Amino acid sequence: QVQLVESGGGLVQAGGSLRLSCAASGRTFSTYAMAWFRQAPGEEREFVAGISWSGTSISVKGRFTISRDSAKNTVYLQMNSLLLEDTAVYYCAAGPRFDAARAEQYDYWGQGTQVTVSS
Repeated sequence: QVQLVESGGGLVQAGGSLRLSCAASGRTFSTYAMAWFRQAPGEEREFVAGISWSGTSISVKGRFTISRDSAKNTVYLQMNSLLLEDTAVYYCAAGPRFDAARAEQYDYWGQGTQVTVSS
């Protein structure tokens, strides 16, 4: 079992930056790939970035960078140059593949953290 808790969301002006954190508990955390998804109202959950247990990563948003600190059991999402359309609930997820882009491919989810970008 892996429990995930996101934090770091909030209200930010367009052009600003935020860093989201996902704290994980569970002895098998280091063996899981981790990912960030986001979901805007009325939209499907969208893959943002993923990272393997060894640190290989992928991001579909060039302004966003995913990283992990295995010693702290924490995954981060650094978001720069935020746009209005980045407004969404951001979710952390754990699964077997870091490049899996479908939500159903992940086994564990956090509760989400709201990011709101204002003009």
